Amino acid sequence: MARQLSLLIVNASESERVTITLTLNKLEVFEIIECEDSQAALHLLKHRAVDLIITGLDVGKIDGWRFARMVRSGLLETPKHTPIVLTPPIYCERIAETTARSYSIDAVLPFEKHEQLPELLANVLSTQLEKSSRLDLLLFEPDHTQAEEICEQLEFSFACTVVNTLQDAQALFLQNQYAIVLINTSGTTYSESKQLIGAILEHKPNQSVVTIIDSKDVNDAEQLLLMGVTDFVRAPYNLPILNKVCDHAARREDFMVSYAEFADKVSQLSQSERRYKDLFSAHQRILLHLNTVVMELDTEAKIRFINPAWEALSGFGIKASLGVSLKAFIHKDDQHTLNKQLAKVKTGAQRYAQLELQLTQKNGTSIWVECRFQLIKNTTSDVTITATIDNIHERKQAELQLRHLALHDTLTGLHNRYYFDQQLQNLCKTMSEDSLSEHALLYIDLDHFKIINDSKGHQQGDIILKEVAQLFGHNIGDEHLIFRIGGDEFAVILKEVSLLDAHIIAESICMAIDKHEFHSEENSYSISCSIGLAQITASNHDANESLKQADIALYIAKSLGRNLVHCYNKDDAENNTLQGGLEWGHAVRQALQNEQIELHYQPIWSFKHAHIAYFETLLRLKVNDELIYPNQFIPALELLNDTFLMDQCVVKHAIKALSEHVELSQIAINLSAHSFLDERLLPHIQDCLVQYQVNPSRVIFEITESASINNLSATQAMIKKLNQLGCHFSIDDFGTGFSTFSYLKQLPAQHVKIDGSFVRDMLNDPIDLALVKAVNDISHSLDKHSVAEYVESKDIFDALKEIGIDYGQGYFIAKPMPINQLKKEIATIFPEKTVA
Repeated sequence: MARQLSLLIVNASESERVTITLTLNKLEVFEIIECEDSQAALHLLKHRAVDLIITGLDVGKIDGWRFARMVRSGLLETPKHTPIVLTPPIYCERIAETTARSYSIDAVLPFEKHEQLPELLANVLSTQLEKSSRLDLLLFEPDHTQAEEICEQLEFSFACTVVNTLQDAQALFLQNQYAIVLINTSGTTYSESKQLIGAILEHKPNQSVVTIIDSKDVNDAEQLLLMGVTDFVRAPYNLPILNKVCDHAARREDFMVSYAEFADKVSQLSQSERRYKDLFSAHQRILLHLNTVVMELDTEAKIRFINPAWEALSGFGIKASLGVSLKAFIHKDDQHTLNKQLAKVKTGAQRYAQLELQLTQKNGTSIWVECRFQLIKNTTSDVTITATIDNIHERKQAELQLRHLALHDTLTGLHNRYYFDQQLQNLCKTMSEDSLSEHALLYIDLDHFKIINDSKGHQQGDIILKEVAQLFGHNIGDEHLIFRIGGDEFAVILKEVSLLDAHIIAESICMAIDKHEFHSEENSYSISCSIGLAQITASNHDANESLKQADIALYIAKSLGRNLVHCYNKDDAENNTLQGGLEWGHAVRQALQNEQIELHYQPIWSFKHAHIAYFETLLRLKVNDELIYPNQFIPALELLNDTFLMDQCVVKHAIKALSEHVELSQIAINLSAHSFLDERLLPHIQDCLVQYQVNPSRVIFEITESASINNLSATQAMIKKLNQLGCHFSIDDFGTGFSTFSYLKQLPAQHVKIDGSFVRDMLNDPIDLALVKAVNDISHSLDKHSVAEYVESKDIFDALKEIGIDYGQGYFIAKPMPINQLKKEIATIFPEKTVA
């Protein structure tokens, strides 16, 4: 199942942590983790990532500001852009927001307003800090050149004084006042730097100190902060970032002092006798201007007193509302809940109640409000219920939006993978062994969607996905559930249907998509889908097994030709080849997507010039730390129609290798038949050549003879485009067709590679020898170069040279090897000097 969003709460107060947790539990989308101080939180974040952080200000030796800086440093396991919300006990808007921007905190909310957290989390704020005038800065940097670069970068904000020794740094600090001290610890030993920092902070504990460190150990950075260092940057560092860090650090003390002064004023004010002066008039002014509705209710819940905020909230006048039951203004769906809570308060079962209701305004619109009720008994034992009502409509809408986003796909509006896992698990759990209910699971994949998505662009691909989602809605009843669980993968849970009815629904989906015309700006085209069907019954109601069965059925539907429905049966389960192929295909695809590859290069020898002419690029995959060869993974990719992904990966990395290794003068790259005719191939080759600045003439593309003649006109067009680009082309495994000599003159290729099965036995089989000679003669007559594979011995090597073959390739010359090994051994490859 999809995980919940993880939220870390860092607060020294247990009561505040509990309050925040209770507030956010309403959303039901967070996995909440609590830490009582910043060091415990840092220990946690060294080992795992979280999606959101809420922290107090006084959270241990490392305060909330510097704790946020540790998160932003990128040294922890959690991403440095993890959203951070600060909840200080005392709040001053201007100072708080300025400080938050300085320390890359996304938002500040005083703890007393914790009920606004759900709305705040839906819209995290982001602002920029304005720079101030120049401040005095003491820079310790042993490297003169580096010191000049730093001073030049910081001169707009700081007046820099540079020292090159630890002794000078300490002496100048004692003689002058500096807004900030910047120390490069990488120019001295770590212990000497710590001694200087310790001496500075001992003399002036509140001094702002920024260090440049070259350590990648998060513990070193943490120790510096524990000593009292304000901030740090890691070497090698970006000068503008260093400027920003110093600018923030120089202001930190001012911000902290401002907070302290503000807290002191609040404390003095709360203790002043003036708070009792004109209490009644102040109370009236507050009620008149308060945005919160304040009212008194009698035992029948009729309104006895109400302030002017009521009219702004509901639209009803104060006089017209007095004496009317509060229930009359509440939406009918919530009236029972209101009566139940008021009864508990009135009887004393509970003195306080808080609930969220829908209030119907005078214009008929319903809005969400939060009501708080409290029981008050006066000296005559009369019962009064006080109520306060706040408009929480925007917050509630944000909560509903968060809930919707958590359960729906933003592009299509269908339910997402997280909700799919939930519903499938719940459905299977409700199935008992004696249940007579039947359900079905459809696993749907759009055929060849990647080709459209990549060739026409993701925007057009998104339009198709939206139209497909609409087609699902037109052909599937509302009682069933539709999900988008991946890029072009969908699932449908069909409730209370027989296997036959489920099959009919699946066929209708196939037909609807196949007949539908998808339009782009230039033309229209059609696609199809493949569907795997699995039945869910009392005897087969394991969620994971049902999903696995539908996946296998989908795999079989694809292998049978696509655009059809396959229903899973027990023969599929017993077919280990199919299951193994499916699992292996997914593993191979994942390895390619993660670029877990290793390219090997086999030298190709020039008989005429007696040196290595170029190299053939051969792909190896790394799966579970094991090197996998093409014969082990290409069949699986062909079944999944993912050979373009393989060729795309090889082209990119091979061209990149050409730009990095001068030893690779020219390389040959094999292309599969499917991807060779894919319209995405040529733009991908062009992009790679431009990106890595490689001359196209250094690249030879190869395709097999059989693939070339299967679609001769398309092959001719593609080879022509590659030649125009500047690349060369080779026909691989030539000779296996026996009737394809006439095609050779129609293909504008520069190389013809003779199939190795003829070369291997040419010294023992006169027919093979004659064929090798014939291919060589025809190639030369068409002004093409001949290449012989499987040169496994000196006798074959010498015979090929005597025939006049242009190039040779095989283990006798050299085996394929990774680039690092090739660099070491390339100078020793001299086949002609080898003694037979």
